[in-house]
Amino acid sequence: MRDVVSHVIGLECEMLGDPRPIHTLPRDLYHVRSESARRMEVQVDVRRHHTAPEMLSELEYTVIRRSRQLRNESRQPDAEVRSPLGEDRTLEFVLQQRAFDVWVHEQDLRRALGKPGNLDSPGAHVTRDLLVKVLPGIVAKRAQAPADSAVVFDVSGPLEFLRTVRINAEGNATIDGSVSLGPTLTLALDWDTFHQLACGRVRPSAVTKQIKIDGDAELAAAILDHFAVTP
Repeated sequence: MRDVVSHVIGLECEMLGDPRPIHTLPRDLYHVRSESARRMEVQVDVRRHHTAPEMLSELEYTVIRRSRQLRNESRQPDAEVRSPLGEDRTLEFVLQQRAFDVWVHEQDLRRALGKPGNLDSPGAHVTRDLLVKVLPGIVAKRAQAPADSAVVFDVSGPLEFLRTVRINAEGNATIDGSVSLGPTLTLALDWDTFHQLACGRVRPSAVTKQIKIDGDAELAAAILDHFAVTP
């Protein structure tokens, strides 16, 4: 939980333009396996000696500064900015990613504390839109769904939605919110399970009872095995 809070503080500080910490990571961090992970870990590891009150104070101060920055934002959505990952992206993309990241980590903390909530908040809606956007790639590219097939995602709970991924004769995928007659596969699950799977928080084998599969079981297994889009 402390690491999650440190991560959120660090990335929001980078959005504020604060200089990155000058800090050497220990060599025994087994979970740091890439350059992007190493970049993320610096903001976390540099705060590992901070006390809980210090971290809470820094989080509160960072939220105040970021809120002021966002209220005064005058750039256009398509303006290029530097993302916390060190990439040049549009302001719109970066803000969507930050809302997504903060909401997902809020849910991480809520699960750890046993305090569920905010599953239908504005951050949840941003998260849904970003996760839905990648469904065609998961179904068509990762799971190799057959041509002329249709896969329906029927999501219930605090945030309800239905999306159909359609694969045409050339293997290209599209997505819409209309009902498909006689789909190849229907996956019915609740929103909490959907986002945890998509964000790599739980393995499909651990939530089989929360997922109703109607149709091609082999395709369902392939989709669920490739469902996580973020570690």
